[in-house]
Amino acid sequence: MRWLVGWSSIAASFGTAGRVSDHHPGQASGQGGYGHGGYGHGDGRHGDGRHGDGRHGDGGAPLRGGLADAAHPDDPGAAAERTVQPVGAQLLWGDPDPLWAVGDWRPDEIRTLTADPADPFTRLAVLGCCGATDAELRRALYAARGGALRHLTQWSGSYTAVVQAGRRITVVGDLAGARPVFYTPWASGTAYATAALPLADLIEAQLDIGHLAALLACPDSPEALGDGTPYAGVRRIPPGHALILREGSREITGYEQVASLAVAAPEADAERAVEGVREALVDAVRARLTAPRHAPDVLPPYDPGPVPGMGPADRRAARGAPAPGVGADLSGGSASATLALLAAGLPGAPGSLLSPAGARLLAVTFNDLATPQGREAELERARAIAADPRLHHVVVAAAAEALPYAELDGPLTDEPGPSLVFAARERRRLAAGSADHFTGHGARQVLDAHPARMADLLMDRRRRHLLRPVAALARSASAAGASGESLLVPLTVYSAARRLARTSYRAGMEAAAARLREGGVTERSTGPVDASLAALTWSRPGPAAGWLTGEALAEVSIRLTVAAGRPPLSLRPGEARARSLLARHAADHRVFEQAVEVRSQRLHAPFLDNQVVRAARALPESLRVQPGARAAILRTVLSSAGVREFPPGWGVTDREPNETATRLGLRAALSGLLDLFESPLLADAGLIEARVVRQALLDAADGRPVPLDGLAELVSMELWLGRLLARRGTCWTGTSAARRRAVPEGVPVHRPALS
Repeated sequence: MRWLVGWSSIAASFGTAGRVSDHHPGQASGQGGYGHGGYGHGDGRHGDGRHGDGRHGDGGAPLRGGLADAAHPDDPGAAAERTVQPVGAQLLWGDPDPLWAVGDWRPDEIRTLTADPADPFTRLAVLGCCGATDAELRRALYAARGGALRHLTQWSGSYTAVVQAGRRITVVGDLAGARPVFYTPWASGTAYATAALPLADLIEAQLDIGHLAALLACPDSPEALGDGTPYAGVRRIPPGHALILREGSREITGYEQVASLAVAAPEADAERAVEGVREALVDAVRARLTAPRHAPDVLPPYDPGPVPGMGPADRRAARGAPAPGVGADLSGGSASATLALLAAGLPGAPGSLLSPAGARLLAVTFNDLATPQGREAELERARAIAADPRLHHVVVAAAAEALPYAELDGPLTDEPGPSLVFAARERRRLAAGSADHFTGHGARQVLDAHPARMADLLMDRRRRHLLRPVAALARSASAAGASGESLLVPLTVYSAARRLARTSYRAGMEAAAARLREGGVTERSTGPVDASLAALTWSRPGPAAGWLTGEALAEVSIRLTVAAGRPPLSLRPGEARARSLLARHAADHRVFEQAVEVRSQRLHAPFLDNQVVRAARALPESLRVQPGARAAILRTVLSSAGVREFPPGWGVTDREPNETATRLGLRAALSGLLDLFESPLLADAGLIEARVVRQALLDAADGRPVPLDGLAELVSMELWLGRLLARRGTCWTGTSAARRRAVPEGVPVHRPALS
């Protein structure tokens, strides 16, 4: 896991690494715990092996800079905090407001610059894949010094920007939420990081049981989740916002333009908006291709030679190392195919580490041999797309060993997420990929229209644009065998959209809270019509809400009631729900990246980049709601790469998950899952009853109608809690620092209230 961490406080005499000498006020000492920008020892030694007393620099002058509690250097209680340092970190800049990069960052993923050599405390750090030049970074630094933060988010790529202007620190998050920023009060100031667990270790935070309950009850409702995290005291800034620290005091501000709430925005030009998406997506792919190529850091064991039935790529994937260069998923869907063909077709971009320009790009397709039925069309489309001479196609075939729930051992992620139960399956596919691997994650949430956008069209008096989406829903109901009910679909959908358009945010939140209190959370969508009707609301319960206890649901309902008094960024239900869904998917994608991480591999999701999200938001709603809008947009994008012929069925939306594989995996892992929920930690916290979940697992294995995605969320959270409590390490070290670890007392045991 890669993350950055820093802090800011009121005082400026705290003895951390990278302190500044009064004798040389313009330069970092270089004699702190990390030496000359390298990795530290954590024992107070200087970079050259000499020991110091932590109070003087090279010239003998006293050192200045640091955190607030050093205002009382003789206080023995502040000794631990004066020497605390992140484990295995690289110091980017030192006191008074230090910043570290932790993890296996590539050299080209960390860029720092100063505005003027005479002013070393006006500087910028950009971590991640960023397509900006040094001149663009410097211009943005000047703009950010004056308060214009949006300039830091307009480059192609996915990155986190940190600006220091004197004692003011600004940390900018992204629009989707795939690169979040967390913060917590600490040492009379504020510590921030791009991961929540290090901050939880720093303050020894306990679990926030209410947040976990909201994550299971209403995962798509930021009103229930708020700005919290699974760790009490650690907060998250919302997507599209920045954290500003001024000598420890903090402020959270948005950097995006806010539309007027009084009148609707004018209808955007559809052709120009689609062209903007095309340019943003092409620039996002080009930013990855123009970055330096990387080979695996650690070479896999010696290749034993030819193996019957296995090619070189198969043998390399079996040894667990990605191929050098650039690759992409090729599932047969429109999003992954677009990225693969774009990456292979952009001129002047080599496909591998030492290959000349125009080398073939590695495209990976997963073939589930355990459930061959139902995915034949997707595999056929993948084969047709892979016939492009610019692609080198690799099919990863697996049977029962790659079913969901097959392997439940894995790394500890920053937060829980439903992808933990599918991590082993996805890791097997990604191991056959490249060091830089494109995925189509986020395309549906960024480009497609949330069903609640139909209410926005009614608010704008654009009823005629509802004809085609409502007719498509009626046809889907007729194809499903409900020919009689299909005649009532247009009226039913229109009535639900009209009801939502006339429901205020406050009334919608209060109705959702009342629904949770009354226990009306059990619902099951049997088709696109039911899913669309369920989504036409301000807030709805998640698939796992039906297994939560009454007390847990009541606590979440209180959160919704309190949130009803705080207006959201947008009072238009469609826009608000679409932003919430994108933020939830981006958070899940971040957990997915950590759960399936392959050493030396980077997963790239260009659809979640700032510029792509911003360009997609400019698409008119009347275009979004039309059937096949995403496929039409991506066809326009591919036309820039010279691709104008597509296989039959390209762009078909498949919303149904592969339930057959999930049920087979549940059936195969049933004994282990039943043991997992014999005495679950979720039950100790008072969120579930073990016997109810065990019965649900038995029902799912027997093929009864059970929300499988809800079970995946329960299992994932139970696995995450077990891994969190089983860890013995910590993210921090220091000469006199106590061992800091999150949740030191374990899950608080729930005691039911007396009746």
